[in-house]
Amino acid sequence: MAKVVSFGEVMLRLTCPGYTRIIQTDSFDISYAGSEANVAVSLALFGHESAFVTKFPENDVGQAAINELRRYGVDTARIVRGGPRLGVYYIEKGASQRGGKVIYDRAGSSIALAKAEEFDWDGIFQGADWFHFSGITPALGGELPEACLSAVKAAKKRGMTVSCDLNYRAKLWSKEEAGRVMNRLMPYVDVCIANDAEVRAMFGILPEDASDERAASISIARQMAERFGCKTVAVTLLNEYSSSGNTWSGMLYQDGEAYFARTYDVHVVDRVGCGDSFGAGIINALLRGWDCRKAIEFGVAAGAMKMTIEYDFCLAGEDEILAVMSSEGAALVR
Repeated sequence: MAKVVSFGEVMLRLTCPGYTRIIQTDSFDISYAGSEANVAVSLALFGHESAFVTKFPENDVGQAAINELRRYGVDTARIVRGGPRLGVYYIEKGASQRGGKVIYDRAGSSIALAKAEEFDWDGIFQGADWFHFSGITPALGGELPEACLSAVKAAKKRGMTVSCDLNYRAKLWSKEEAGRVMNRLMPYVDVCIANDAEVRAMFGILPEDASDERAASISIARQMAERFGCKTVAVTLLNEYSSSGNTWSGMLYQDGEAYFARTYDVHVVDRVGCGDSFGAGIINALLRGWDCRKAIEFGVAAGAMKMTIEYDFCLAGEDEILAVMSSEGAALVR
């Protein structure tokens, strides 16, 4: 069993019940969410020792977020307490031709105002094998870019594997700022999780042949590997034909070879977090020592499974994901 440390923000998620809209609902369903926390929960459910690092306010809302992570087996011992608030986001789910909507209320959150020196990475990484973060964490600004840089340097000094999901968010920072910060962090990243649009936005990397999706994916993965020295690049392939349905696949690039997973046609229950589940699936597969083809099939199946589950966390164990793979999609995602 490997120990994986994830670093990022957790927000209070307020979801409109059913398919109601923000402007019409008079209540919200409460859950907790965040890209790296989503990964941490999945890895705990896959049987790994999964630890999460962030900063929560010293109040009942912060404690409730800790309790939610603990509920699924995530180690919260290194979470820093203090600061003014937990970030919030509101979400209404789309249906058919109506798109979904997300509204952030996360400015001035405890983690966004955290100081880099509050995170003792040498202590945090005791006994750890893997460090995971996403582009959302440095995008929160303040001292978090420096905190992320300190983390990846400390991880590499210890011989740990570092993974990063690019997760570009235009609402948080510009392409130019994202490029400046991420260009400093990516040389320390072994496993990059991304999609074509994120690579283009952050690094200006374009595929040589954009007319073919597979060729384009191979091209951007190869360029990322060559520019930053990433050992593995995993690319998501999502095609949304409506809010209620999409096709979903992925590609893993390693040692100059590309491996594509089967394509799932998914009836969407909740799309948010599918990329995080994909990333967690890839991390799990690589920690298990599975070959590249099994790794990408597992990651894609995990993402497909997530889209059938309400809220951000993919509440599925390894055996469930493997069952989806073995049944070539199964009734629940096909």
